[in-house]
Amino acid sequence: MSKVPIKAKKVFDGVIFDVYQWPQKMFDGTEQTFERLKRQDTAEMIVTQGDRILIQAEEQPDRAPFLTFPGGRVEDREEPLAAAKRELLEETGFVSDAWTLHQAVMPLVKIDWTVYLFIAQEARQVQEPHLDAGEKISVRWVTFDAFLDLADSGELTYFLEPFRTELVRAKYHAPSREALRRKLFTESP
Repeated sequence: MSKVPIKAKKVFDGVIFDVYQWPQKMFDGTEQTFERLKRQDTAEMIVTQGDRILIQAEEQPDRAPFLTFPGGRVEDREEPLAAAKRELLEETGFVSDAWTLHQAVMPLVKIDWTVYLFIAQEARQVQEPHLDAGEKISVRWVTFDAFLDLADSGELTYFLEPFRTELVRAKYHAPSREALRRKLFTESP
């Protein structure tokens, strides 16, 4: 895990990223300044209902439209599961009583940041979404096969690369496919 060392000093306080630097002893005995970014962790979720999976079509002011999972930042002093539940409700209006942590990954070495990927089963809508000013989100439900096709084609974006690998393996490898299907549709916490 690439955490910011305790001896590091914050040199920039950003809106999303903070920058830390520290002196690092090199193998030859010299010292160089090392640097790492830190940002709030994020929680993403695969949401199921019956035999369908929820996909978001999303737009944000700084990028082209994309397909993804619900998710967002873990706020200060918030547990990742609480953040996942809050983000699901805000972005989709859905809730779930059956949550499982599927993966927790630090995707980049130079950023102190963990992405938590949860599975939320048997979701139900309880309200209209409450989107941030910079979000346009619509949801659609897809079959398991369509879900795997979207991941394999690259149309489903902005999620963990290790999970994309798992999805592509599931598309082409029957035992992996059935194992993933069981996790998404029949396992409960």
